[in-house]
Amino acid sequence: MSTTLFRNSVIRTALRHGSTATSKPAGMAGVSFVRGKATLPDLPYDYGALEPAISGKIMELHHKNHHNTYVTSYNTFNDQFAEASARADTAAQIALQPLINFHGGGHLNHSLFWENLAPKSQGGGEPPSGALKKAIESTWGGLDQFKTEFNTALAGIQGSGWAWLVKDRKTGNVDIQTYANQNPVVGKYIPILGIDAWEHAYYLQYQNRKAEYFKAIWDVINWKTAEKRFGN
Repeated sequence: MSTTLFRNSVIRTALRHGSTATSKPAGMAGVSFVRGKATLPDLPYDYGALEPAISGKIMELHHKNHHNTYVTSYNTFNDQFAEASARADTAAQIALQPLINFHGGGHLNHSLFWENLAPKSQGGGEPPSGALKKAIESTWGGLDQFKTEFNTALAGIQGSGWAWLVKDRKTGNVDIQTYANQNPVVGKYIPILGIDAWEHAYYLQYQNRKAEYFKAIWDVINWKTAEKRFGN
């Protein structure tokens, strides 16, 4: 099996595993589907609830425009792939696979990202506790050291991409991994916490001062969600 075909299969499997037969209730972000179609998840907070760390305008554009584009494009290309498969058009299937990977990955990444955030009134920015806290302390020495390492990884991304706190499925160890473009965390690692380093996530507010965005976003990180992912 080719690498491209394998990645397409993995992403589509991950999307299915993160799906439900119907969309999730309003206010619950997550990877959601209706009758096999990806759907844009509702946010569990208002667009302006993360200010001043992230402006309401950025959140609205990021969610309603950018994420929605990934959802609609994934559905379109997935339908085209099914049609190509039905007529045994191998060339068309190969051509569509990178598009499915990109837009499907964008849907996965953003669905997880919204859950990684919370207003301060809902616990955003409160430090982790329990097993995840211990894992971070044993790996990096403490939360501040972890943030420094994570922000260094974010700053090192060339072009567009993501940085993730991940958990190794076999060892249970935590690590920081970066992914280009919209490549999702699949396979060896479980995604625990991710930060979007694409310009559309910060430029309207921070312009070329992305280091300020990387610093400010920790004020609205939802560690409770990260703890649940780590424990699963």
